[in-house]
Amino acid sequence: MIHVENLTKVYGAGSLAVRVLDGFSLAVAKGAFCGLVGPSGSGKTTLLNIMGALDRPTSGRVLLDGIELSSPPERELYRVRRDKVGFVFQLYHLLRSLKARENVTVPALPWQRVNGTLRKRAVELLAVVGLDGKENRYPGELSGGEQQRVAIARALILDHPVILADEPTGNLDRESGHKIIGLLRDLNRELGKTVVIATHDPEVARVCQLVVRLGNGKLGQE
Repeated sequence: MIHVENLTKVYGAGSLAVRVLDGFSLAVAKGAFCGLVGPSGSGKTTLLNIMGALDRPTSGRVLLDGIELSSPPERELYRVRRDKVGFVFQLYHLLRSLKARENVTVPALPWQRVNGTLRKRAVELLAVVGLDGKENRYPGELSGGEQQRVAIARALILDHPVILADEPTGNLDRESGHKIIGLLRDLNRELGKTVVIATHDPEVARVCQLVVRLGNGKLGQE
């Protein structure tokens, strides 16, 4: 599903160059539940962004469901983000002026109108993530764990086969974090989603089928 071959990512140039990833290789099978583990600065978020076509590598190859992500024009990467990948961000990135159900439909806005069918699906997804009856609440009226659940529902609205989650429990208390990871695990098992989670939490890593440890931009151990 996701193949990374000899990946390198360098920010800056000359004496200011920072090598975040250095010859990194990885294969994530379809339907896997994978954890990227490592300390801050180890390259987890950079790798996740490259896997999801949000960033480009300096060198090496990245294939997502057979699609080359390393060097195509931006319009091709846009199609990958539209059709293949749902993102769950650590800081939620919800629009404060929109209700929960409206936030869930945001990924669809660039290419389709938000019609009754899409609104119904948004409400159904909020029920799936445990927010039944809270679809009309604004982010400020929800707890951190509930906001992250809205973010997960948003990642599912276009039925992407891949979910990439960057520190999804990083801003949550332990109980809320356990619930979020359990929810992602259920989506993986019941809907067959390929899930890749960047985390520094060993408890999150323990529930992953595949654990990839990063250190100094390289593969530590699996």
